[in-house]
Amino acid sequence: MTEIRTPRLLLRRWSPDDDLAPLADLQADPAVMQYIGDGAPLSLDETAESIERWEDEWDDEGFGVFAVELLGSGELAGAVGLYVPDAPPQIADHIGIQWRLARQFWGQGYASEAAQASLEFALQDRGIDRVVAAVQDGDTSSPKLLAKLGMTQTGQTNGVRLYAIDLTEFQG
Repeated sequence: MTEIRTPRLLLRRWSPDDDLAPLADLQADPAVMQYIGDGAPLSLDETAESIERWEDEWDDEGFGVFAVELLGSGELAGAVGLYVPDAPPQIADHIGIQWRLARQFWGQGYASEAAQASLEFALQDRGIDRVVAAVQDGDTSSPKLLAKLGMTQTGQTNGVRLYAIDLTEFQG
């Protein structure tokens, strides 16, 4: 089982029995989901599909989106990790990074800590040499996190800014 420990977090595979309810609460929050997908909150069934899709990607690709757990309390803080985007076309079929954290965990550096660990995992454990990201126009927080990671904007299309990092230059 793939696990990564950071100073404050455990990044691990998903346990649907334990993680479904807290992830469903997170994904039902309109503020959390505002810039993810079509911006709509997700139902319990859609959240179960998210976990299933992420676990399938782990099995198929050898990487995926981690469940992010606080080491001190064991609470599920969110989801951070790698995936293969299907849109926009400029980054489709590349390896992307994504994150979503419950609102009570915003502004504490958890997203950047988990994203940094995910990029280190991509480079060191999986030999991935480039990671991309897509940020919807209006999202002012995500570009700040991407800058911390060393990712730079590479383009823009249909209200989405595209970012990338060559992991051979990554300063983990």
